[in-house]
Amino acid sequence: MALICAISGEVPEQPVLSLVSKQVFEKRLIEKYLAEHGTDPVTGDPLSDDMIIEIKSTPVTKPKPPSATSIPAILKALQDEWDSVMLHSFTLRQQLQTARQELSHALYQHDAACRVIARLTKEATAAREALATLKPQAGISTLPTPAPQVPAAGPVAPSKPEPMEIAQEAEEAGMSEEVLQKLQDKATLLTSERRKRGKKPPEDLCPVESIKAFSQVSSHPGLHSASVPGILALDLQDSDPSKAITGGVDKNAVVFQRDTEQVAAVLKGHTKKVTGVIYHPHQEIAVTASADSTIRVWNISSASCAHTIKAHSSAITGISLHATGDYVLTSSSDEHWAFSDIVTGRVLCKSISDANASHGLTCAQFHPDGLIFGTGTTDSVIKIWDLKEKANVANFPGHSGPISCISFSENGYYLATAADDSVVKLWDLRKLKNFKTITLEERDEIKSLCFDKSGQYMAVAGTNIQVYLVKQWDLLTTLTDHTAVVTSVKFGRNADFLASAGMDRNLRYFARR
Repeated sequence: MALICAISGEVPEQPVLSLVSKQVFEKRLIEKYLAEHGTDPVTGDPLSDDMIIEIKSTPVTKPKPPSATSIPAILKALQDEWDSVMLHSFTLRQQLQTARQELSHALYQHDAACRVIARLTKEATAAREALATLKPQAGISTLPTPAPQVPAAGPVAPSKPEPMEIAQEAEEAGMSEEVLQKLQDKATLLTSERRKRGKKPPEDLCPVESIKAFSQVSSHPGLHSASVPGILALDLQDSDPSKAITGGVDKNAVVFQRDTEQVAAVLKGHTKKVTGVIYHPHQEIAVTASADSTIRVWNISSASCAHTIKAHSSAITGISLHATGDYVLTSSSDEHWAFSDIVTGRVLCKSISDANASHGLTCAQFHPDGLIFGTGTTDSVIKIWDLKEKANVANFPGHSGPISCISFSENGYYLATAADDSVVKLWDLRKLKNFKTITLEERDEIKSLCFDKSGQYMAVAGTNIQVYLVKQWDLLTTLTDHTAVVTSVKFGRNADFLASAGMDRNLRYFARR
């Protein structure tokens, strides 16, 4: 019978005891039964309400179901608890990292503000002292003293008058017979070496399987300012690829040693963003170009500027070192290209891209032999120049949009170009025609192209980094670790690693683990 709890085997919610049958019932049910029958449900003897006693007991703890008492169930419960603890720990670490970055940014801003205040105070004190000691001579009118300008945040440095070469563009020194012969001798030597190497790739070249397995091995976000983030240029030293130089939006160039993960030098002097950097192949010399229209030659060991070359009147958009290591090519939005001597700091020659059209130059690079070079323009044309004759010898149209980057292959035959049309075009310099076009996604940006020293691989950087096998033009790998546009990419020696920099303020290295 459902009324009898003893028969059902259940513990009643409100238990009562019958003095007649000594059985336990649920109070609600026994009261209903008595109202109808007036007898004990078990014995059938008369039973009244005063013969029922309420039983007081502690709440019953229900045991876990048998399915939860097995070892797999216990392990699952422990795993769920562990996952919960780890997720909470990860969230706390994220919050801690965010707090650290915000604190670092605030401290940097405070330090910069203190430096600006200190410099302004020093300049104001100097101006007052000069004004107090100023004694105008009779018959000579005194010019009003200009108000000091507010400097950009940075290290406090004493004010120095800029040299005359900064105030106006340098005059052309001209290319002497000695310079021309030096260029010709170097080109002859390089051509001869290329023929000796032949078309066979080096034995120690990184194989295709290793390139496909490339992944990020290190990342260095602290080289440039966090308040004006972004790295615009990157270069590696040929003789020691562990040494890198980067140029940033923060107006500085930074020399980084990968082996020790230390900053070797910070090159400060440009007044606008650094748009191009060169690490001399064999010497501790750096060349930087900037939107402030100047080229600076640096002694890395002392972090001092040896020469400031004023070859342009507008922002410099491209820079390339000649194979001799003594000369540099630059292009500018002022529509000119210039060829300068970094040893003497002189501009040897300069030429306008097109006297009959108005278009700025966007990039420039020497051919591996050094006697010709290419420039990109804002009107989507790539121009090939003869350096000795200063003559435009070939034009490559076909892109739509300003040319963003160009790169010559070490084999001397291929030229890769890209523009704001998300397309990479390969040109044969012997036949002067486009033989291959690589089309990326519609909205993909392309900011840098680079062949490795053997000419076997080509890297394309922009929205991400893609590495192609030359001749077959197969896509080997795509690297998407950067969180912003990649502005520059370089291969290491024998293509055993890849270095890249971007607007996410990171210098990243990729290799096979």
